[in-house]
Amino acid sequence: MSRLILNRIFRAIWVAIVIVALLLGIYALFPLIYPFLFAWLVAYAMNPLVSFLRNKARMPRWTAVTVSLFVYLGGIAIILSAAITRMVREVIKLAMTFDGHIERFKSLFIDWTQSDLIQNVIIEINHFIRDNPDYQHTINSNIDKTTQTVSSAVTTLVAQFFNGVLNLLTSLPNMGAVLMVIVLAAFFISKDWDRHSRMLSNTVPDTIRKPLSDIWHDLRKALYGYLRAQFIIISITALTVIVGLFILRVESAFTIGLMIGLVDLLPYLGVGIVMIPWILYAYMSGNLALGVGLSILYIILLIGRQIVEPKVLASSVGLNPLPTLIGMFIGLKLFGVLGLIIGPVSLIVVDALNRANVIQDLRNYILAGRVR
Repeated sequence: MSRLILNRIFRAIWVAIVIVALLLGIYALFPLIYPFLFAWLVAYAMNPLVSFLRNKARMPRWTAVTVSLFVYLGGIAIILSAAITRMVREVIKLAMTFDGHIERFKSLFIDWTQSDLIQNVIIEINHFIRDNPDYQHTINSNIDKTTQTVSSAVTTLVAQFFNGVLNLLTSLPNMGAVLMVIVLAAFFISKDWDRHSRMLSNTVPDTIRKPLSDIWHDLRKALYGYLRAQFIIISITALTVIVGLFILRVESAFTIGLMIGLVDLLPYLGVGIVMIPWILYAYMSGNLALGVGLSILYIILLIGRQIVEPKVLASSVGLNPLPTLIGMFIGLKLFGVLGLIIGPVSLIVVDALNRANVIQDLRNYILAGRVR
């Protein structure tokens, strides 16, 4: 093997080691630095308002930062309060009618078990057991095993629920401390933003700062595009559900449509976690018109999302629909539900690195031993 090929192999291995080391370092350090990363993002998002207050209202930097923080935190608090208040009202309204729905479901289940079809099945099973007594022990054993499995599953589910509630309650002080660190760090970062920018400009050489600036510009553009795409998809889902429920004459169509639109944020599960139980309940309660209507609406939502999502992501983020779809599928297979987000984000990062010529520079280094 020639010396040239050996050098290329060595440089390729060295690049792979550096990349893996960087990824492992980020993974190890992220739990320690994530509050400051979020604080930097908050400070970056506040910059337009801070600059506006400094230029138009002639405020000192620290005053403009303080006002901007109050505006941002107050806006978030108002939005969360309104959303939580609305959800509490809907939950109370649902709770007031929940007992009635349970009683109706019990009545429907009893009527179903008393129907001629089910009674005939029970009679046939009794005849089979009577004519084949050897199977009775097997059937009873399987029933006992099924009962134990269901009981164990229910017990585990209840235990996990209460453990989750307990973990949430015990983590509230830590969450409060992290939130306080983020707010304070955002204040200090934003207050000294210009000084930090000058320090980075003087410390980081142009050969590194220029590619990093290009990567950040592309990532920021892609991130805004991704958020815009998700907002468009949620809006289309909510609007489709609202129109469909209005046509079906369902009460509180607007509120239900908005809630289903928000549920659509859940990867993979999406609207099905609400629509499927609702459809089954409509059929079991004998409301065939509502069941058929909801089924058609659900099919429209499924097909529409599969068609719209890759195109919207591609147009908003700047990726082609086919690679976007491939990235989502590979992400789903490798990382599960979160892979539907990790896949497109990974494509965005790779595309940003490619636009900044980082991949080309690595290729040149591996093949020729130089970056340019």
